[in-house]
Amino acid sequence: MKRALPKGVGQAPMTGMLRDLKLVTVCEEAKCPNLSECFAHGTSTFMICGDTCTRKCGFCAVNKARPDALNPHEPDNVAEAVSRLKLKHAVITSVNRDDLRDGGSTHWAQVVRAVKARNPETTVEVLTPDFQGKAAQIDAVIDARPHVYNHNIETVPSHYLRVRPGARYERSLQLLQRVKQRAPEIMTKSGIMLGLGETREEVLQVFRDLRAHDVDILTVGQYLSPGAGKLPIERYIRPEEFADLKYEAMLMGFSSIAAGTYVRSSYNAHETFIDAVG
Repeated sequence: MKRALPKGVGQAPMTGMLRDLKLVTVCEEAKCPNLSECFAHGTSTFMICGDTCTRKCGFCAVNKARPDALNPHEPDNVAEAVSRLKLKHAVITSVNRDDLRDGGSTHWAQVVRAVKARNPETTVEVLTPDFQGKAAQIDAVIDARPHVYNHNIETVPSHYLRVRPGARYERSLQLLQRVKQRAPEIMTKSGIMLGLGETREEVLQVFRDLRAHDVDILTVGQYLSPGAGKLPIERYIRPEEFADLKYEAMLMGFSSIAAGTYVRSSYNAHETFIDAVG
């Protein structure tokens, strides 16, 4: 698994702007393998609500502790960053904020509305936590009307206790379906990591479940352990296996599917969105 470094202006301009606006990216915090490529091309996934998560997922490199208070300037700062970068498609995610009464949902809605108001030509994709399945919190983000609502299923149900101990498989499926029920025009999206010990049939069943809950866009990538103390990689998936899974997903009716070693839910998100809307 080797990749050539991208040709471009490098990471420094992007990093400088993010520090200037006091913004965090999941690219940095989660140690994404695509960081160099995306930063060199002037794209990133903004991570709001701080850089510290209240959950302890076994696959994630983001800090786990008691988070700081929300930054009230963050909505305007994210909107400014999207404007400076001239993004056609802005992707926003966040840590889990189970410590907050509203799970951070009000802040989420403020960020989405600020980005849309400042950048009316930009499409907005959100990648949210599950908000513990609380309808009012989920609805707050839906009602801000992002163009894509992403919530990752991450793994197969049999691995949830080990991989996502604070989450519930059915709760995540219900969140995705609620988006479609409340706002049918919003594209829904979800992703799964492979290489944690799942079987092919388990993966295909996840695909079926996502389609049964009206998910439009699917991403399938290789799990890469972000460091010591995180879940180990149990298997590397061969390219032909990703191609086979993509074919099976196409037969199920997803509008767009990205599958491959370095695929992540936010990687090439604009291209995936364009493919989905036709």
